[in-house]
Amino acid sequence: MNSDGTTGTRATSIPLNVGQFGACKILALGGFGLLLYFAHYAFIPIALALLLALVLSGPVEALYKRGVPRSLSALLILAIALGLIGGLAMSLGKPATYWYGEAPQTIRAIKQKIAPAAKIVNRVDDIGTSAGSIGAPGRAGARAPAAPAAGSASAASSIIGSSLGAAVSTVTFAILTLFLLTGGPPMLARMAGAFADNLNASHVLRIIEAVRREVGRFYAVTALINIGLGVLTTVAMTLLGMPTPYVWGIMAALLNFIPYAGPVTTLAIVTFVAAMTFDTVPRVLGVAGTYLAITTIEGQIIQPLFVGRRLKINPLLIFLGLWLGGLFWGVAGVMLATPVLVALKVIAEHMSGGRAVLEFLGPNTAASVTKKSLEKFVHVDAA
Repeated sequence: MNSDGTTGTRATSIPLNVGQFGACKILALGGFGLLLYFAHYAFIPIALALLLALVLSGPVEALYKRGVPRSLSALLILAIALGLIGGLAMSLGKPATYWYGEAPQTIRAIKQKIAPAAKIVNRVDDIGTSAGSIGAPGRAGARAPAAPAAGSASAASSIIGSSLGAAVSTVTFAILTLFLLTGGPPMLARMAGAFADNLNASHVLRIIEAVRREVGRFYAVTALINIGLGVLTTVAMTLLGMPTPYVWGIMAALLNFIPYAGPVTTLAIVTFVAAMTFDTVPRVLGVAGTYLAITTIEGQIIQPLFVGRRLKINPLLIFLGLWLGGLFWGVAGVMLATPVLVALKVIAEHMSGGRAVLEFLGPNTAASVTKKSLEKFVHVDAA
């Protein structure tokens, strides 16, 4: 037997084991992603309940420290939060119905305003069609018969099924949030202690507490900033003569919780409504420019000043998170993208091997790009 035969066997087996381990990780991540995608009806209420419990746990624990039972404080805070959400939905319901009823007139107005450009586009299209049909054999003008419209019974059953699913998800979301708020740290301690020893359980609890504190602080400060943004938007839209100005203020405040996509969506909507409301271009540009100025000051000065640099994340990762969240879970995924990234960053800060994750999630600023980090990618010659 060769003396170095064992050594050679070990050298060839290590890459195989590493490759197998990497393949298993890829397969596990892929399976987890498919599970989240296809079972989103089950996971979305759970994820939203966890998010709301993180945001509301601070007030609940504050009342508990003042002698209020945790179950009573959880029920009170949750009722107030759900009442505010319901009040906002009702305040937006009437204007939404109005704009829905005005949709035919709005479409006609759009057609009238874009009629000159539409004529040019149609003319170019006709020329292209005529050029493409030169030398082509004649074809029968028969068209396939249109599919019969779905019966009213089928449409009614679809609406009932959708409404029932939404009601079940809403009730599940509320019950899960109440249980999470009522259980609080004691429930987390029991759950962590069941799968780890006392030392690891205490470390897990510290991480959970840090995530709860940072996510709650982030949303509390962001909510105050967004309320100010909504008030300023309402005042500005009132002075500019926009219809239902409070609607645009509420919309600006709510959508501003979604980074980048929220303000852009609000800007597009208010510009569109201004174009349908006013006949002169300067007034339309005044509405768009005013909101753009307000949201620019909020995003570039107010938000960094009060939220701080601690929770800053690479904008590219936020954009990718919003896109992937919307692809997997729709609106709920977009809402959850930013808090998930914030939670990952806080978890990495409290883990011994989390430096690489922090460098990956951190913003791409000149201060963060050090010589040490660059040497990982760029070879520096000794000479």
